[in-house]
Amino acid sequence: MTLGKRALSLIFPVVLAGYVLAAALIYYVQGSSILALERARLWQQMGLLTAVFQNEVTQNRSFIYSLVEGGAVRLFVNEPDAAYRNTALGVRLQQSITSLTDDRKRFISVAIIRPPLTVDYYFEDSDDPFAEITPQQIEHARQVIDSPRLSSWAYLNTAGIEPLIVHSEFIDPLTFNRPVASAKKGAILVQTAVRPKLFLDTKRALEKEYGATIEIGQHQLLAEGSLSATAMLSPSLFARLTPDPAFLENRLWTLKSLLALGAIALSLCTIILVLGLVRRYITNPIASLDRQLTDVMTGSRSALPEMNEPGEIGRLSANVKRLHDHSMRSFDLVQNASWTDTLTGISNREYFNIRSTQILEEAEAEDIGCTLLFIDVDNFKFVNDKHGHKIGDELLKTLADRISAIVERVVTERGLPNGLFARLSGDEFAIMLRCQPGGGTITEISGDILALFGEGFEVLDKAYPVTASIGIAVYPEDARTLPELVAHADAAMYQAKSQGKNGSARYSRSLHEKRNRQRRIEEELRVLDPDREFHLVYMPIVDGHGKVTGCEALLRWTSPVLGRVTPDEFIPIAETTGLFSKIDWWVIDRAMSEHSHIRKLFGPETILCINISSAELYTKSISDHFCECADRHGIDARMIEIELTETFAVKLGEQSRRNIEILRARGFRISIDDFGAGYTSVQQIIEYPAETIKLDRELVESLTRSAALPTLRALVALCHAQDMSVIAEGVDTTEKMALLAAAGCDLYQGYLISRPLTLEEIGIWAMQRLVEKAREAAQTPDRRASA
Repeated sequence: MTLGKRALSLIFPVVLAGYVLAAALIYYVQGSSILALERARLWQQMGLLTAVFQNEVTQNRSFIYSLVEGGAVRLFVNEPDAAYRNTALGVRLQQSITSLTDDRKRFISVAIIRPPLTVDYYFEDSDDPFAEITPQQIEHARQVIDSPRLSSWAYLNTAGIEPLIVHSEFIDPLTFNRPVASAKKGAILVQTAVRPKLFLDTKRALEKEYGATIEIGQHQLLAEGSLSATAMLSPSLFARLTPDPAFLENRLWTLKSLLALGAIALSLCTIILVLGLVRRYITNPIASLDRQLTDVMTGSRSALPEMNEPGEIGRLSANVKRLHDHSMRSFDLVQNASWTDTLTGISNREYFNIRSTQILEEAEAEDIGCTLLFIDVDNFKFVNDKHGHKIGDELLKTLADRISAIVERVVTERGLPNGLFARLSGDEFAIMLRCQPGGGTITEISGDILALFGEGFEVLDKAYPVTASIGIAVYPEDARTLPELVAHADAAMYQAKSQGKNGSARYSRSLHEKRNRQRRIEEELRVLDPDREFHLVYMPIVDGHGKVTGCEALLRWTSPVLGRVTPDEFIPIAETTGLFSKIDWWVIDRAMSEHSHIRKLFGPETILCINISSAELYTKSISDHFCECADRHGIDARMIEIELTETFAVKLGEQSRRNIEILRARGFRISIDDFGAGYTSVQQIIEYPAETIKLDRELVESLTRSAALPTLRALVALCHAQDMSVIAEGVDTTEKMALLAAAGCDLYQGYLISRPLTLEEIGIWAMQRLVEKAREAAQTPDRRASA
């Protein structure tokens, strides 16, 4: 986390928390104020509603008085002719009524009623010419007539009908004044009704604003909750408005939102201001110092510049510069030591990896090629072990000096950039050059290096039998990354070794395909199903009379992905990757399960020969597995011969030697396979813990081709002296068979006898041999008879 981000993460929560706390306090105070303000406003609105209502009542009272004072009502009431009264005087009364109002859209009705309850006249200013007085108005008239009152008004609020303010007044028909109570029965009741439009509009506006209905009743209503208001519309009519709770919440939410936005906005402004000041006077100087230190560490800058910052940062910069100057001197010494091979004085593997990566990046940027030469000293271990580490160390130092001189001379003469020469490990060296094959540089350097070993490598006035194998890989044709380039050069080096050593080889497509096939074989070995992909074939072993004395079980693999894979391909891979146990244990179990069939074909004394990986003998479990399989399949351990390679027998360790002794003690036979393929001394032959020696086919081919019968006879005699029977492999001609028989070989194996056969094929082969022997037996008496 950068210093600026760290400052932001520390300052922002504090500032934001401060503003949030302030906003919360403001909200608490302002919330109470808003509640009080809204309460006062609500009471004011209800007071306004009361004034509007009372004004409506006053207007209605004035209307009825104005109507009574006019002559139209007097004439109507005093006219005895009913027809004339209802026509001519009714129209005149109607005109008088409409003349008293300014608002033509306002609802007004007038009714003249004679006790007990006879409506003489009714008119309403509406669009219905046949309108009649409503039951509610009739009911109000009855109440007035039945009561001792001479005047009364009411607010009629009936569901489904617009509310009306009704005013009823008794009039003496003679004086047209209010009658005395005793003359009430002879008086006339004049009733007016108006619709309080302004009151209703005001009421609806308040209900819409506060989201609640205004309650109106004849009994006194009390305020409810923290926000509620009442009004006395008249001594007998009351109203109450209790706003919806969401009304106050909305007001408070608005305040809350404004305070929250204000707190965030102020926090951001404060943070920007504070960070600007912190960045200007604190983080920028420190970041500048950090960049300069980083540039120095990566090599972009050689030293720290002087900084003129005041205060603590300036002193920190000065102290860091002094510390850096001291550290750089020590660092140069340590780095040179860590990047230099202590024995030869040239670059080591670490520096090679660092510098080679940079060289490849430069080559990619400049669109040029690079070549890697991977050098391995052949037979160095032999010289080191035989002549001592002092000679080995001196050989490596001398070799490093001479190769350095060759590389420096060639790149100088050809005007190339300096090459990189490093020791990667014990006797492995690498050269990285910014050039490509084709110009003669790689050929010249390789030739000069190989020439150093032309007649042995001379060290301290003595020549030693070492050579060099050089693998060559080119960027970008052969690889795009350093690990791939090193791996491909290493593969090419092993290719040079396989071609006879003291030579060079270029990484090729075929080599790449070979490595890919090895990788695919390894992948398939890890996931294969042995019962589906493996099968065994058997190669018979016969004595001098042609009798089959044993069969060697050989493994074959048919992969559904790779097809047929030879043992020479997959066995070494299985051994190097640790997969040999999975294969060997399957072979042991399958071969023993099929041994009963072999014995039926060739007799109960037929030996079953099983090859196992040499590495198996480093674990004790192999002897237990042999015994367990032999017991499970009912096989005498003496009928099983375990074949080991001669190269493994030469380097027997204590654990493997103990395992062999355990197997022999349990009755299993031990055979040394491929005898003569390695470097075997007479003493090692004498110490072999084995019952059988199998002569390698190459040895047999060599000795029989040169007709070296005395040598072959001596070798067989030496084995017989150690109570070992001798089996000759690779017998493919009658001449070899005769020569081996003359040398005293006990048993024979090869294509002259039979190729490897499956279990079904070997049964057919056994039947054919029986037929041939029967035919020969039948022909022998005939030849004797003819003789």
